[in-house]
Amino acid sequence: MMTKFNLSRRLVAECLGTAFLLATVVGSGIMGERLAGGNDAIALLGNTIATGAILVVLILIFGHISGAHFNPVVTISFLLQRTISVGEALLYIFVQIIGAFIGTMAAHIMFDVPLLIASTTARTGMGQWTGEFIATFGLLATIIGCIRAAPKAVPYAVGLFITAGYWFTSSTSFANPAVTLARSWTNTFSGIAPPDAFAFILAQLLGAAAVTLLFAWLLKPEEASKVK
Repeated sequence: MMTKFNLSRRLVAECLGTAFLLATVVGSGIMGERLAGGNDAIALLGNTIATGAILVVLILIFGHISGAHFNPVVTISFLLQRTISVGEALLYIFVQIIGAFIGTMAAHIMFDVPLLIASTTARTGMGQWTGEFIATFGLLATIIGCIRAAPKAVPYAVGLFITAGYWFTSSTSFANPAVTLARSWTNTFSGIAPPDAFAFILAQLLGAAAVTLLFAWLLKPEEASKVK
């Protein structure tokens, strides 16, 4: 039987999980860039593998406690599906953002870079925004679909989707407003310039709304045929 955890424990799980996610994203980006000798493909590959792997681990650790959202658009989608209250959703989003910055700063401390420094990496334009829309749509489709059809597969499916998303989307699949905000304050391989973050987040919110509405229809049970 699954234990029902109180809100404070769920919030700590969300904060801690998001912190580890960002420590991995930023830290593996720094490590990859330092070891790749100027080869961005090798640096991205290292960043990809670490991120996909940690997502599987974090969802397995925290999924039974908080649902392992680690992402405001996931929380917003569950809010639209009426599986979380407005108050809980706002608190989830708040601690996710706090956790994201904690994780980023932890990575910076480990690699001896400034604690927080605005990124100068430009990530903008219709191609990148479309990439974020598609990345977020696909991520939430993975979560919603697997929860309905194969709940035990969620950790692996999410990790695999993000691993693929790093390479098939033009934006490298941020798909997470908390990640986007925190990555705007790391002037390292995984960064995004702060002025470009707003459009990424808008694309993510649009992708989340679109997939949630589509899957509400797609997964709606068929009405039983009336017996004549």
